[in-house]
Amino acid sequence: MDALPVEVIGNILSLLAAARDVIIASATCRKWREAACRHLRALRFCPDDWPVYHELSTEQLEVLITQTILQTSCLHDLSLCVGDEEFSAAPVIAWLISTRESLRFLTYMIQARPFVNLLDRCGRRKLEVLHIGNITIPTVDPKIHKFPVLRSLTLNRVSISALDIKLLLVSCPKLESLSLVNTSISLPQTDGEATLELNSQSLKSFSLEAVSLDNITLDVDNLESISLKDSTLEHFEVLSKGGLRVLKMDDVSIMQFDVGQGMENLEVVDLSNFTVIWPHLYQKISEACKLRRLRLWGPVDVEDEVMDLETIALSFPQLTRLALSYELEDGILQHALKGSSFLEKVTVLEVGSTTINELFSQWISALLGRCPSLKRLVVHGHLSEAKVREDYQKIARFNSSVVDLMRKYVNVEIQFVFS
Repeated sequence: MDALPVEVIGNILSLLAAARDVIIASATCRKWREAACRHLRALRFCPDDWPVYHELSTEQLEVLITQTILQTSCLHDLSLCVGDEEFSAAPVIAWLISTRESLRFLTYMIQARPFVNLLDRCGRRKLEVLHIGNITIPTVDPKIHKFPVLRSLTLNRVSISALDIKLLLVSCPKLESLSLVNTSISLPQTDGEATLELNSQSLKSFSLEAVSLDNITLDVDNLESISLKDSTLEHFEVLSKGGLRVLKMDDVSIMQFDVGQGMENLEVVDLSNFTVIWPHLYQKISEACKLRRLRLWGPVDVEDEVMDLETIALSFPQLTRLALSYELEDGILQHALKGSSFLEKVTVLEVGSTTINELFSQWISALLGRCPSLKRLVVHGHLSEAKVREDYQKIARFNSSVVDLMRKYVNVEIQFVFS
């Protein structure tokens, strides 16, 4: 270890990142202390890394963090996630000022008194990734708050107005990824409805989680990825040049989903536990001839329409991964398996149901017969203890059927995931 260059030791400490581990490791000898001071690139303060954080007073935490940060000279990545503690503004400002010339990645999830405007302390620098949480952003001025190279912005449990989000995008001319997580957005009322309108020429990825809004309009020419989770929306509209490649919706309710120039470039569609006006979305998805990964996971409210296997096979000839979950009733089973077309390129198949019985095994068998190139099968199911005792005979017959399938398809790796 003595032969290691001090720069290499700095890289090792940066891989540790957690403040506790860095402090202990740097106490090894003078060379390691020098590496921590001059060559440490990443530092993280998080209660999950060290339970002792919870035993320290706020003043002790302030001293510990201040001493550790001020000893460094070239931090690129700083993460401040220390729970619900409320720090004094002076040390917090000192942390930000001492690192702002070199910092490229910042996670800031702390509260300070009096209020510290993070944007005042981080703008006009090298910052590329910014994750903000547990604070209020009172105002944004693009003339003052400039982030010339910021690529990724996450607002997590942040209170902000719709106007200030728009101004933030103006302040970040190279922003490629925007995530709004459990964000409280104050919106202007337009015709009795609250509307969030976002405009960006650089944005490629948009993510929304745990947010309820009336209307969202994205005017984003180069958007490639949309991810919506645990949210309720009346109207979601995208104005783009048709470059969308990834669409994910999990536990989402949308009355109207409108993507301007279609989804012909889609490669990944992942829809689970969603409620949507299905025909319009179905028409858009069916245009995705380049689709490679499709996941339709239930329960799914699609107003009596199901994307059956024949439609999937004919609409998506490039499909390589397929995941399907239906509540298996006789009518749905027959509809879902109608037709005879093969899924020639599918190599990974996931299936799931809350009902473990012979009908489920018949459905799996029929799906396997339509996937001649299949290499891996994953079977998902839900079994409560009471259900096992009640339906053990059905489960036994299901297991027997699956064993027969395994003997027939010896080249297919089968994995079971039961919860």
